[in-house]
Amino acid sequence: MPRLFTLMLMLLFLCSAMAARAADSFTFSNPPGPHAVGVKVVQQYDRSRLYKTAIDLYTGEPAQGERARPIQVLVWYPAAQGGKRLSFRDYLDTSMGEDDFTRSAAERRRFADRLIEEGGGARRAALLRDLARPMLAVRDARAKQGRFPVVVYAPGFSASAIENADLCEYLASHGYVVLASPSLGEHRRETTLTAEGLEPQARDISWLIGFADTLAHADTGRLAVAGFSWGGLANMVAAARDPRIKALVSLEGSVRYFPELVDGGKDAVRNVSPARVAVPLLYVGARPEPDEAPSKDPAPSFIDGMRYADVVLVTLEPMRHVDFSSLNGRFAADSDFVSHTRDEVATAYGWAARYTLRFLDAQLKGDAAGRAFIDNTPAANGAAGNLVTVDIRRKTQDPAPGWESFVARLRAQGFEHAIPVYTQLQAQGASFKVERNDFIGWATALKQRGRFAQAREIFRLGDHLYPSLWAKLDLAEMQVKTGEVQAAAQTYRTIIALEPDNDTARAWLRRHESDDATSPP
Repeated sequence: MPRLFTLMLMLLFLCSAMAARAADSFTFSNPPGPHAVGVKVVQQYDRSRLYKTAIDLYTGEPAQGERARPIQVLVWYPAAQGGKRLSFRDYLDTSMGEDDFTRSAAERRRFADRLIEEGGGARRAALLRDLARPMLAVRDARAKQGRFPVVVYAPGFSASAIENADLCEYLASHGYVVLASPSLGEHRRETTLTAEGLEPQARDISWLIGFADTLAHADTGRLAVAGFSWGGLANMVAAARDPRIKALVSLEGSVRYFPELVDGGKDAVRNVSPARVAVPLLYVGARPEPDEAPSKDPAPSFIDGMRYADVVLVTLEPMRHVDFSSLNGRFAADSDFVSHTRDEVATAYGWAARYTLRFLDAQLKGDAAGRAFIDNTPAANGAAGNLVTVDIRRKTQDPAPGWESFVARLRAQGFEHAIPVYTQLQAQGASFKVERNDFIGWATALKQRGRFAQAREIFRLGDHLYPSLWAKLDLAEMQVKTGEVQAAAQTYRTIIALEPDNDTARAWLRRHESDDATSPP
């Protein structure tokens, strides 16, 4: 009996120790997808942009070394099986040289050691266990055959590319190529909470899309951008400008906290508006605190204005803003978790990842199961209680016609309908207007390609919108080239009526005055 009692005490002790360990550790428990995961660290420079100014903005001393913008890219991808998996500590080492490629491995290690020492506090032992635990990815693993849709991940304010490594690995295991680079300011590591502070990251997103296009296994025809916090606002800016982006995921995106940066006001980013973001959006957020201002509602005015795209709003009960970063999940102090435990927050984080995956499956892969998951109630998807709430807002109208739709209509209906089609699109609230220089450049390009009939109709449209002698001269030239000699003669006569001494019109009519087509009716 004493022996049995002793064994029972030992068992109780071990269970208590395991429970304590679970409570003070971050665990991403979502099962991985069918693919093994590889990761590469690629250090490059965007030489079209200057990063370092003439002097060091921290010390005032002359800047040293390469001055072009450094972009360290982490690329996660479906990979062949095998190899030693990285730990989060390995990821941490890569982040220590994101803005300075000259740092040695030993220097990066020392930086990481200092971060762990300062951030660990009373739970340093638990943090070290978290950092040592194997992740999914194998560094430089052989890529799996095939081409996979692409997700560009934009981290939060001045944050590292590893900020949500768990989510990035998870997506790669389900058949995505995921790229992330750090959030850097324009000329130093830290950015600013201004419209100017958004621009560098928005441009980095487009740069990463271009880089993804060089990867043999990346299908950039199926591309989305995901982002947390500041990155979830920068991706809105990028999507307003870059039609290659087909879907957006915003994890507690700062459009909720800084709507004035994209509302079209004097302090806002230029050329960004809800009408310009006409791609499906998944916004996953925390429930607003009771004392938060109305402008910080999970569906702020910018999202309310997105009438041209489906919007899925997911709210996770246990989450706070910082909880949408798995890096924070590891480094947060125990005292940071008040109303919910670390385990409960980790579980909610897993649901954020599930909704992200299923939304991307629906939008980029056309996956019926992904669409069904998004359309289901959270309870039908297996979410317990009030953990998850979902609000789906279907687009209420198609985007206002743009230049692309105008050209597509002409291609389908015939360029000879340019004037009525343009008039109709403008009546529908078109988002473009053919300016004088637009039609000149357009018609000239068609002329240079030998598309004389199409050029004729665009010159005709130009003369209709901006009547002038030179527009009529170009129109007459195209009428001649397309065999419309009688119409050309009438155009040249109109020119003579407006300008009797016009040599070009008179010379053409003299050459053709014996032709029936140029004889007076």
